[in-house]
Amino acid sequence: MSIKITATGDALDAVRRLVPTLVKDLVASRITNLDETLWGPDAEAEAAKRLGWTQSVEISRALIPQIIALRDKLHALGVNHIVLGGMGGSSLAPEVITRTYGVELTVLDSTEPGQVLAALDDRLETTAVVISSKSGGTVETDSQKRVYEKAFTEAGIDPTERIVVVTDPGSPLDVSARADGYTVFNADPNVGGRYSALTAFGLVPSGLAGVDIDALLREAEVESLELALDIESNPGLVLAAAIAGTKPLRDKLGIVADGTHIVGFADWAEQLIAESTGKLGKGILPVVLGLSAPELTENLPDVQIIRLVGSAAEERDVAQGDIEITGTLGGQMITWEYAVAVAGIILGINPFDQPDVESAKVATRALLDSRPAPTEPVFVEEAVEVRATGDFLDGATDLNSAVDALLAQLGDNGYVSIQAYVDRVAHPKLAELRDLLAARSKRPVTFGWGPRFLHSTGQFHKGGPAIGVFLQITQSPVTDLEIPGRPFTFGQLIQSQAAGDASVLAAHGRPVLTFTLTDPASGVAVVAGAVR
Repeated sequence: MSIKITATGDALDAVRRLVPTLVKDLVASRITNLDETLWGPDAEAEAAKRLGWTQSVEISRALIPQIIALRDKLHALGVNHIVLGGMGGSSLAPEVITRTYGVELTVLDSTEPGQVLAALDDRLETTAVVISSKSGGTVETDSQKRVYEKAFTEAGIDPTERIVVVTDPGSPLDVSARADGYTVFNADPNVGGRYSALTAFGLVPSGLAGVDIDALLREAEVESLELALDIESNPGLVLAAAIAGTKPLRDKLGIVADGTHIVGFADWAEQLIAESTGKLGKGILPVVLGLSAPELTENLPDVQIIRLVGSAAEERDVAQGDIEITGTLGGQMITWEYAVAVAGIILGINPFDQPDVESAKVATRALLDSRPAPTEPVFVEEAVEVRATGDFLDGATDLNSAVDALLAQLGDNGYVSIQAYVDRVAHPKLAELRDLLAARSKRPVTFGWGPRFLHSTGQFHKGGPAIGVFLQITQSPVTDLEIPGRPFTFGQLIQSQAAGDASVLAAHGRPVLTFTLTDPASGVAVVAGAVR
């Protein structure tokens, strides 16, 4: 067994109370045996086609020689740089896998034109691109494929030699890519995107980039054996009870990397937990915290802290109320997938659907069709335009008072979400706003780069408890980029995605404060000063 979990306080109480019942009900073996009835009658149809992740290790082994053969072929063509065009589970899993293994992978999970241009300008002559989309109709990945096809063609490179497609069998992308002569890897259609880390979506880009994917699968295989057993030491059952079974439910889960060798795991776990549990007005909100950040939330009764620790930490004392978990990357991934599926049983929700994700896509498409002029800002301060949904800004005349007005909408059990539709490569310091706003609000704060969070925590923000307030940060494009064959640009796409999501949040009664950086270089500092 590679996974070790230590729970204290009410998390330990939940483990002692719930795990014996989960064992008695044969939950672990029933999941492994693909029993779709575990989540209730309303979830059966979806669960029946979403349990393939339990068999991912076995099914994915057949991909290894194909991936290695393609990697060798690309190397022979001079390729030494892999770019991944994907969103949500299609990008977050390869990102944590390659970072943990110390392998370079450029993850392009944005429609911000500056970020797309930066990727296009980086070693195009020696680049291959993986385009990943489960549905085969994701607008972001379709746009990325189109722009790379044009770039390769203009550089005298055959796109079919440099673009690799990962999608479900029979999807529109599968059909068109095969017809056009691209190399296509089909993923298991019985696995949802956020559970797809150990399928073709996680393995193809990681393997092409140079990860030892056989070792990753072996790590998961070791853990899979115990996860299938109806025993009280089953780490999937223990973790599920600890994070979803406290009474009252501590429904914010602060995730801290505290000595683990795994790089960026919290961002992957964030989308798995939020999209799986945030619906029907309930759920668990994952909050990615820096090592020094738990002090900002540790005294809040609705926040549970889980620390991802290294093996050397096994003998240390665990702080009262904390959960600690250690293990290999592959072992952690499969364990968290089981645990979140079991958490769905405990919470009484279907962990495999995402009913509120489509609403933002619909709003985006409508705005792309009509492309209305932006509404006039309430006011402008230096390089920042200020807008809001609702009337909570009444009387605010500067950024500082606007932030105060937004935080005034927070309840005792609320949270703040920062959503940055900004070039994250050019402006990574925006992520520092998370801790600044947590210190100011004394409440949990999440941070998401747009539009990628729409395929992740976006489900929780709309379908979970109506307790969030939202600071949306957008930017005027420094430069724009055409999308070949489309009547809109990347700049228009990301602006429509931001506006569409804000409108859907407003329709759900969530207050949204929008700061638009008309000069991103100076606007970032202005916003940071106001938040501080």
